Amino acid sequence: MRSNKLFLFFIFLLTVNISAQLNIVKTDSSKIYLNSEKYYEAPGFNLTVFDDFYPEGHQGGITIIRNDERIAANGDLRLEPTPGQWSPVPKMGEKIVDNEKQLISVELWFPDSSKNCKGFNPIVYPDLKLKYKIQTEPINEGASILVTVKMDEPLPSQWDGKIGFNLELFPGYFFGKYYLADGKPGAFPRDPILKDSSVDSPLVKCTEFVLEPGTANRIAIKSLTKDIELYDGRITHNNGWFILRTIIDSSNPEEAVKWVITPHIDPSDSENMYKPVIKVSQVGYHPAQKKQVIIETAKDHELNGKLQLQRIGKDSVIIIEDNINPEYWGRFLRYNYYAWDFTNIRNEGLYRFVYFDKDKNISSNIFLIDYEIFSEYVWQPTVEYFLPIQMCHMRVNENYRVWHGRCHMDDAVMAPVNHNHFDGYVQSESTLTRFESGSRVPGLNKGGWHDAGDFDLRIESQSETVYKLSLAYELFRPQIDVTTIDQKSQTVEIHIPDGKNDILQQIEHGLLSIVGAYESMGRLYRGIICRDLRQYVLLGDPVNMTDNIPGEDDRWVFTENYYRHELGTAQALAAAYRVMKNFNPVLADKCLKISAELFERDTSGITTEKLNAAAELYLSTQNENYKKILFENREKLVENIFAHTLVIGRITDKFGDDFKIEVENAIKKLYNNVTKLQRETPFGVPYKPYIWGAGWGIQAFGVSQLFLHLYFPDAFESDYLLNSLNFILGVHPGKNNASFVSGIGVNSLTTAYGFNRADWSYIPGGIGSGTALIRPDLPELKIWPYLWQQTEYVLGGGTVDYILLSLGADKILNNK
Repeated sequence: MRSNKLFLFFIFLLTVNISAQLNIVKTDSSKIYLNSEKYYEAPGFNLTVFDDFYPEGHQGGITIIRNDERIAANGDLRLEPTPGQWSPVPKMGEKIVDNEKQLISVELWFPDSSKNCKGFNPIVYPDLKLKYKIQTEPINEGASILVTVKMDEPLPSQWDGKIGFNLELFPGYFFGKYYLADGKPGAFPRDPILKDSSVDSPLVKCTEFVLEPGTANRIAIKSLTKDIELYDGRITHNNGWFILRTIIDSSNPEEAVKWVITPHIDPSDSENMYKPVIKVSQVGYHPAQKKQVIIETAKDHELNGKLQLQRIGKDSVIIIEDNINPEYWGRFLRYNYYAWDFTNIRNEGLYRFVYFDKDKNISSNIFLIDYEIFSEYVWQPTVEYFLPIQMCHMRVNENYRVWHGRCHMDDAVMAPVNHNHFDGYVQSESTLTRFESGSRVPGLNKGGWHDAGDFDLRIESQSETVYKLSLAYELFRPQIDVTTIDQKSQTVEIHIPDGKNDILQQIEHGLLSIVGAYESMGRLYRGIICRDLRQYVLLGDPVNMTDNIPGEDDRWVFTENYYRHELGTAQALAAAYRVMKNFNPVLADKCLKISAELFERDTSGITTEKLNAAAELYLSTQNENYKKILFENREKLVENIFAHTLVIGRITDKFGDDFKIEVENAIKKLYNNVTKLQRETPFGVPYKPYIWGAGWGIQAFGVSQLFLHLYFPDAFESDYLLNSLNFILGVHPGKNNASFVSGIGVNSLTTAYGFNRADWSYIPGGIGSGTALIRPDLPELKIWPYLWQQTEYVLGGGTVDYILLSLGADKILNNK
């Protein structure tokens, strides 16, 4: 459930152009119409048709948005009443939009051959071939939307009564709200309740289902074919949604399903208007940094009210700036944006912005301006809590609390050959080691971090965490000792110092996994992961995944031949050697030896990864062979300089003035491209998410700017890396201004996709991917523990880039 292609993300950002439309759009019709973005619109109501393509993540099909909040999604045919993540989904074909007739038609079919028992998350499809279309159009003079499912031919008889049109309702929105089923009232339960001792029994059946009756947000859904059935998907999947389902009428393929969706529309209702959102950092600002408040409004709303900056005192509020007139930035996604620069406000203290608009006042969160803003309790919880809590093969204690037990002590056995695992691992026809499938591999039950909301160990996340923690320590020498990490007893005690630097201990922990596996197998692992889905979906303490005794339930270790992972790990181990050599010299020497071996046996040619690994090996050894490789390929370094931002500044002085001039010229050219990207959004960072929220990519983008500023300060300003940090800390699109870093800031992700998500909780210092894009134009960050594409934590750059940005901001702004 993770994307591991940050480099491709950067290249994509450098080529993509997000245009900001500067016009104010006025709409006051109560009729539903097909707008210029090719979805249906009326005041307070949108219906999109297959603009998204991630049904396994509750993101796709027909989607309903009410007052800028997505309340229903995945309107499409499904083979089960309550499908889960690995359930069969259709393949989308041609989508036709007829603007004149206001009609949208989408061609779909089962199976999707690209997912059928293959791909990153393989799905097992039944023996069914089904081709159909879903068509939508306004009816009743624009008061309703007609949804029609048309099949090319009747269903096979064995599938009669088993396939239906599902529409998923977001539980977090509907908890405690009422509905009417053919006039009979009911309420959406906060916790799932099994009815009639059967998971297949619907909660209700009706021909007309009314959501939120008696309110301005009511929506009536009427079936003109078979009954509508209500299911609670959480009965079978903790991350399920409520589901409205109508079984296909196989006797009438042309009208297999017909629904009429009628929302209540009142253009005069103020509840239908998107209220302005004031965006400032949830943490605050350093007096010397550039500071900007951003106001987000509906596309048909002009900012005519009064904006005021206030300073908060003990018993008073002081107006610092009154009658502020923010400048109109333009249109981005579905909103208008205004901005006002308050860089000149440098006095330390508590502040807030208040917007006065007619009879309502809208306030920003209170924020701090302080010289130590990035020095204390910003990056530290990630080291004090998140990294220790993610440690595998350890018992993690916090006073009376046990975050998790000493898990996976029975790691691991060699994975079966010719096996495509359900979470992206593929074992080839060979184990690539001396170990046969099913045999135990020693040395794997120590070190490493659980990669994300899951519990697997991926080599790329392990090595990137080691690498960037090593850079953070080498560059900034952060002093932190608040945790006891005892590798002998495999126990962690949070809040109990042990006289050792916690960052160095975390680097050591990652290395124990990487080095231990290499020494056992003579190569890197691809990953270590549980063998079946029942283990994989475990929520809670990972000690319960296996019995910790070598046997039938042990995790599998996968191997691969993949130069990017091998060279990326060589790069990480070379850098780790420098910070480990005085802390754990034996382990450090092993790192350098393995790094050199991985480098030497690579046959991929002179790649980006090869040059980056050569740079770190040269910095660690001063070996002329590595220097020669870099010098002979200096043109490649310069031509693709964005891919080498983490190393280029540290090696430029090693190659003479001519090379330095070439690099500086390339940096200036890159700076021009970066500034263009920064101007594409009001937030000063490029925002173009694919499926996942863009937070991790923006962090990584900011870290590149950090390294360029540190080593080429005259060419790269610090504003851009600070924009990335601001974005993570709350200055991002959409109505939810939460900091993506759990527990950091006034408002943050305190319901997140960690291993404790079933408790609607969080892990302090974990960083979620953040605000996703519901296509085509709705930024979304829901308060919901099960949307991995918005709030899942990951290791690697997703975690350590935030540490680097925070440490870098503190160093730059305080001239440390």
